[in-house]
Amino acid sequence: MTAGRPAPLGATPDAHGVNFAVFSAHATRMVLCLFAEDGRETLRIDLPERDGDVWHGHVAGLRPGQRYGYRAHGPYAPQDGHRFNPNKLLVDPYARALTGHPIWHDALYGYDPAKGPDSFSTRDSAPYVPKGIVVDPRFDWGGDCPPDTPIEDSVIYEAHVKGLTRLHPGASPPGTFAALASAPMLEHLTGLGVTAVELLPIHAFVDDKFLHDKGLTNYWGYQSLGFFAPDPRYHDGGGIAEFQSMVARLHAAGIEVILDVVYNHSCEGDETGPTLSFRGLDNASYYRLAPDRRRYVNDTGTGNTMNVDHPMVLRMIMDSLRYWVEVGHVDGFRFDLCATLGRTATGFDPGASFFDAIRQDPVLTRVKLIAEPWDIGPGGYQLGAFPPPFLEWNDRFRDTIRQFWRGDAGMVPRLADRITGSARQFDHSGRPANTSVNFVTAHDGFTLADVVSYAQRHNEANGEDNRDGHSANWSDNMGVEGPTADPAIMAARARRQRNMLATLMLAQGTPMLLAGDEIGNSQSGNNNAYAQDNEIGWVDWTAPDMGLRDFTAALIAFRKGHPILRQKRFLHARERAADGLPDLFWWREDGQEMGQADWEDAGRTVLCVEKRMAAGTPRYAASEAAVFLVFNAGGAAEVCLPPARSGWHWVLRLDTGRDAGAVAQPVSGSLACTAQTVLACVLEPLT
Repeated sequence: MTAGRPAPLGATPDAHGVNFAVFSAHATRMVLCLFAEDGRETLRIDLPERDGDVWHGHVAGLRPGQRYGYRAHGPYAPQDGHRFNPNKLLVDPYARALTGHPIWHDALYGYDPAKGPDSFSTRDSAPYVPKGIVVDPRFDWGGDCPPDTPIEDSVIYEAHVKGLTRLHPGASPPGTFAALASAPMLEHLTGLGVTAVELLPIHAFVDDKFLHDKGLTNYWGYQSLGFFAPDPRYHDGGGIAEFQSMVARLHAAGIEVILDVVYNHSCEGDETGPTLSFRGLDNASYYRLAPDRRRYVNDTGTGNTMNVDHPMVLRMIMDSLRYWVEVGHVDGFRFDLCATLGRTATGFDPGASFFDAIRQDPVLTRVKLIAEPWDIGPGGYQLGAFPPPFLEWNDRFRDTIRQFWRGDAGMVPRLADRITGSARQFDHSGRPANTSVNFVTAHDGFTLADVVSYAQRHNEANGEDNRDGHSANWSDNMGVEGPTADPAIMAARARRQRNMLATLMLAQGTPMLLAGDEIGNSQSGNNNAYAQDNEIGWVDWTAPDMGLRDFTAALIAFRKGHPILRQKRFLHARERAADGLPDLFWWREDGQEMGQADWEDAGRTVLCVEKRMAAGTPRYAASEAAVFLVFNAGGAAEVCLPPARSGWHWVLRLDTGRDAGAVAQPVSGSLACTAQTVLACVLEPLT
C-alpha cells in the first residue's frame, strides 16, 4: 500500500495495481476490505492518506476483477446524524460493478432491530452485502457515431430492459442488454420509427425488504445502490461491456439511448433501513437530515433524500452522469423526481447548484435532459419551472387527452393548449415547444390497452389490498370491465386507442410512447406494476396487435414527414407565417373562427385547428403550406375546410376511423367526420 491519489474517486486500475479513493468528511478511519471470488474476506488495509475529505491509497499487484468494500470508523451518534459502524461492509458509491444484490438479514442494519434504530449492532454484514468489482471500462467503439437526433425530430420509446425482451421469442438472452439490441428487437424499433429508447433504471438497485417478504421484487428499479454500476440482473456477466455493446448496436440502427436515473434518494430508506453504503460512509453529508438529526427529510416518499447541496454529493452525481456519457456513450437522461434535485434550504430553485452545474458542463450540455417535474415535498409540483435546456414530462397532457376522448365536459380549451405545446407552462425563458414531453401512458399507470378497458385499477397482486397506484386514471372500460368478446366494444376500444395515439403524434412537443402500447399490451388493469417482475409487468408478444403496430408506425412516419407538426416555435395566432397569414387558426365545424362563446361551451366535443409554419422559422419543405386537424370526441359531423389559396388543395392524409389510418384523398369544401375520429389534412400544391 502506498499513498496513491485522491482523484479520481472509486477504484481505478493502472499498470501497477489499483488506486482506491472514497469520500467521507466525518470518518476517523477508512478500511479497505479485499475479498476472494468465493466471498471470503482476505485482507483489511487502512487507507493511508487523507486529502481534505477524500481517503485514498494504492495497492500494488491488484487487477480488474478484484472484489472489495469499505468499513468506516467514526462516531455512532444518531442524535448528531452520524451512523458509523465498522461492523458493516459498505459498497463504494463509485463502484463500476457489483457482485450481486444484498441478501436480507438483520446484520445489514447498523442497529439491533430488537432494540431500535438508535442502538448499535455488532454483527458483521459482509456475508450479506454485494462487493464492488474493480473494472477496466475501456471498450473498442469502432466507428460508433451517436445519432444526435434533433429534439424536434425525436420520438421517445419508454421501455424496461427485461420487460420489453423477456417474452420476445427472438430476443436473447431474454431480459438483458444483449436482448434489447438483438436483431428482432432492432427490427421492431426501426420499423416502428422511434428515435430513442428511454430505459427504466439500469443502475444497480435493491429489492426492498417489504417486497422480499411478500415474494415480490423491485421490478422498476427505483431504489439505487450504485450510480456507476449496471445492475447485474441485466447482463450475462459482461457488465459495462455488455451495456456498451448494446448502445453501439442501437446507435448503428439510428436509435439513441436515454437513461432514467434516480439521484434524488437511495435504497437505504429512513433511519430504520439498512446500512449498505452512503449511510455508513457519511450519513450527515450524503442525506438531508431533519431538525431531529436521527431522522431524514423525505421529499421523495422513499424515506430519504440525497443532499445535493453538498459539493461532494453533487460531484458524485455529475461524475456519474459524465461516466455514462463518456464511457457508456448514452445520449441523455430522464431525472426521476427532478424537483428534489433542485431543492435548497428554502425550497425548489431553478437556479439551484444542480442545474447550474449541468448547464455549464461541456459534456452534459450536449445530451438530452428530461425532468420529471415533481416530488411529494412542499411545493413539489413544478411543471414548467425548470431552466433550459431541460425538457419536462407533461402529465397534464396525459390527463387532458384521456379526459377529452372519454367525453368529459369542457375539455376543448385544454386540448387546444396541449396540442400547441402547453404554452401556458413552457413558453418562457426562450424554451421551445418541444420542451413538453407529451405522453398518454408511461410505466407508472395503465397501459394504453388498459386505459380503454378498465374503469378501476386492479392492483391486488401488489399485496396492498388495491390501495396503491393512481386513483384518478381518467380511463373508460367502454361498458365491460376487462377483456370482452363483444365486437362493438372491441371496435370502440381499438378506435379510442388510435385516437389517443394520433393526438399524441399530431401535437407540438416531444412525443413519448410506452413500450408495448403499439401492440396492445395489457397489464390486466394493474396501474402500478412496480413489483411485478412477471407476466403482469412484461410485454406480451404472444399475440401482438400488428394492425395497431402498423397504424402507430404510420403515425410516426406522418409526423416525421410534416415539419409543421414538429416545429420548435410556439404558435399564437397573432404571429405571421411565411405566407403572410396567421400561424394558427381555430375553426368551428361550419367554417367560422372560434369565438369566446365557443371556447366557453362545455358541451363542445369537436376541435378544429389549422397550423402553419411559425414566423421566422426556416421552411423545411415546399410540399405543405398548412395542416388542418380535426379532433372529434362526439358524434358524426360535417366539417368545412379552411380556404385553400390558388394552386393548392387539401388532401386528407389521416383518418382514425379507418383501421389503417393512412389516406391519400383530395378534398374540398367540406368532409364528413365520423364519430370518435381524428382527421388530418395537408395543404399541398396542385400537380
